[in-house]
Amino acid sequence: MSIAATGLKAELRRAERARKRRAFLLVLPLLLFLIVTFVIPIGDMLRRSVHDTELAGVWPRVAQQIGDWENRSRLPDEALFAALAADLAESRENRSLATAARRLNYAIDNGRSLVFGTARKLPDSAGSWKQAIIEAEPRWGDVELWGAVAQASGPLTGFYLLQALDLKRTAGGDIVSVPSNQAVYVDILLRTFTVSLVVTLLCLALGFPVAYLLATLPTRLANPLMILVLLPFWTSLLVRTAAWIVLLQEQGLVNEAMIWLGLIDQPVRLIYNRIGVYVAMTHVLLPFMILPLYAVMKGISPAYMRAATSLGASPTRAFVKVYLPLTAPGIAAGALLVFILALGYYITPALVGGAADQMISYFIAFYTSDTVNWGMAAALGAVLLTATLILYALYNRLSGSAGMRVG
Repeated sequence: MSIAATGLKAELRRAERARKRRAFLLVLPLLLFLIVTFVIPIGDMLRRSVHDTELAGVWPRVAQQIGDWENRSRLPDEALFAALAADLAESRENRSLATAARRLNYAIDNGRSLVFGTARKLPDSAGSWKQAIIEAEPRWGDVELWGAVAQASGPLTGFYLLQALDLKRTAGGDIVSVPSNQAVYVDILLRTFTVSLVVTLLCLALGFPVAYLLATLPTRLANPLMILVLLPFWTSLLVRTAAWIVLLQEQGLVNEAMIWLGLIDQPVRLIYNRIGVYVAMTHVLLPFMILPLYAVMKGISPAYMRAATSLGASPTRAFVKVYLPLTAPGIAAGALLVFILALGYYITPALVGGAADQMISYFIAFYTSDTVNWGMAAALGAVLLTATLILYALYNRLSGSAGMRVG
């Protein structure tokens, strides 16, 4: 009997392993797709935010010699200035000077003009390269400038991540805040989260009654209305955004309707400002709030509300104490989905917002395509990703604690 039982258990384990292998093979294409299109690009983005070999590729002697610069409070010795002179001459010959100029221009004010000016004024030979270079461009006599060169020499750097947080590293290695007139990225990040939060709240305020109506109406009425909710998914995002530009402009339908109703005397500015961003983004993201709410509300039995009212609760009290807590999973799922989608929005704020309404995705695209500063674009993306993960972990912790209290 025991031998038969042992054999049966072994057979069951083999069958279970075979079932797991088949299940894994079924999801393997999707897993590979996610790795290739999601994990690898994000990993490469994170790598570019801390990996920097651009300057070292065109100024290899400087990158090698600057590692021996020990006393960062004093100017480097003659060997490093000689390495700079050799790299300047070589990069001018092979036409790679613009690469070094562009990289130093990220970290140094007028770095491009400094590099080209030094290369142009540099003599063919000198008894002291240190003296010759400083005479050609006196800024090379600044210790802070050499500190920036050291940080740009890579291969690992914290320059981009620090700049994305409005911080910088001094020549001595201390991390300090950048001057107030240069601090922009923290404000942009806060603006991104503020816009996303407001849009999420607007979607919740508008989507909750719509989802409740769809969940409580008879099927023959709810289905046509659900088609209207899904209709925006079948329309291009660019078309929807352009339509709001037409509607919200000063001579648009919204302003004319408000004037006709006597709400305003003259057209108000509803486009190319924060109002336009809120309206357009809320319209685009509203279905993502309605659908999770509808899915949860459809599963709530009407018997709960009838039981609450039969026990003496008023309709309002029954809704607040019974129905609303039951919709909490839908509210949480819809709010999280809308908020995370809103964080990465680019086209809608770029078209309907003003200069002070652009979100962090606009600047990531700007550094990626316009200035080709992939390090800065990757750093901003890494900061946004980290902040999103932190908020998600916080949400998950709070929702878990709330669920334990309810249980």
